[in-house]
Amino acid sequence: MTFLSRDLLWLLLGVPLLVGTYVLLLRRRMQVLVWTDLSMVREAAARTTQWRRHVPASLLLLAVAALLFAMARPAAVVTMLAAQRTIVLAIDVSLSMSATDVPPSRLAAAQAAAKRFIHSQPADVKIGIVSFAGTAEVVEAPTANRARLDDAIDRLNLDYHTAVGSGILAALLTIFPTADIGGAYDIFGGTSPATLQHASLLRPEVAPRHEPVAPGSYTSAAIVLLTDGSRTMGPDPLAAARTAAERGVRIFTVGFGAVKRARVAVDGWSMEVGFDEDSLKAVAELTRGEYFHANSADALERVYRELGTRFIVERKDVELSAAFTALAAALSLIAATLSLLWCRRAA
Repeated sequence: MTFLSRDLLWLLLGVPLLVGTYVLLLRRRMQVLVWTDLSMVREAAARTTQWRRHVPASLLLLAVAALLFAMARPAAVVTMLAAQRTIVLAIDVSLSMSATDVPPSRLAAAQAAAKRFIHSQPADVKIGIVSFAGTAEVVEAPTANRARLDDAIDRLNLDYHTAVGSGILAALLTIFPTADIGGAYDIFGGTSPATLQHASLLRPEVAPRHEPVAPGSYTSAAIVLLTDGSRTMGPDPLAAARTAAERGVRIFTVGFGAVKRARVAVDGWSMEVGFDEDSLKAVAELTRGEYFHANSADALERVYRELGTRFIVERKDVELSAAFTALAAALSLIAATLSLLWCRRAA
């Protein structure tokens, strides 16, 4: 436990002073009774043997201590159910994903891992699927229907080029369908329904302006982006990440395959591939997400399992002042009630 106002902890020194004051008052009361009436002394002595006479005062003392703790603003890291109820998987479908260095292929391994991730989430969590190569496509809008999501994963098709920024922006648009995201880029390509739906994005001067929020503050949705390559076209991934950060959406990035440039076989051709790890780390850092590296199918499975755990439960720094204040109020109420019932007086 930590204290946000630890300088106020010195006030707790008043607790032993209160205990001493209580004991001193009891002794003085007994001394006064000695000089008045011996029968009253015997009666008081009998009453002092009853432990419950001291219960209200003890509870009141605990209430004061709890209130002093609350003033010091205690905080702790607690584990709770995650707030994310929408997760968008943005999956790279560039031609390099057909490489067989990760058997049976990079794409097949990514599909299998994505399906297991989907089925590991609580039933009420909606998941969307976005694919990106030279342009992006919303393969499946966020839904809780696991069968539809499995079909969407199976429908992923390879294409030329890698537009990581388009994948990020398309994922954002599945979370905020009417948002002013995309600028002058035709991130969906051609005249797809998604492009027509967001035609106003081609005229950013008339789009409503969004007031930025703190990065990572939007807890209702998150993006998981997987890529095995570097940007070859489309929006700058860091600019897209800043757009996500301004809307508070976290992006968890997964670099799949080799970090450094390596040659792999793709449909009988030799192709040089490798992802930009620094860029993926920067995207995660800008949005308060996290970066992962997976160089094999097993490693990718582990990454998705870890991500699944993160989205089901999460650890947060929580201030406990309200809880200690409520405890102090409850103890005070109990002390007053017991004092009236047992001692016929307030504590």
